[in-house]
Amino acid sequence: MGLDDKIENAAEDLKGKSKEAAGKATGDKKLETEGHVDQAKADVKNAAEDVKDAFR
Repeated sequence: MGLDDKIENAAEDLKGKSKEAAGKATGDKKLETEGHVDQAKADVKNAAEDVKDAFR
């Protein structure tokens, strides 16, 4: 996994956590859900990169 990929995934995870927190604070379930989705995307990307690294 390249450093750029790690940074992008970490940024997406942080964005998701921010959205989730904002959604919880304001009672906006849609925003909270978007935050969960962003975090899940980052997790999937990290897992895919780990698989690629395992085959190198």
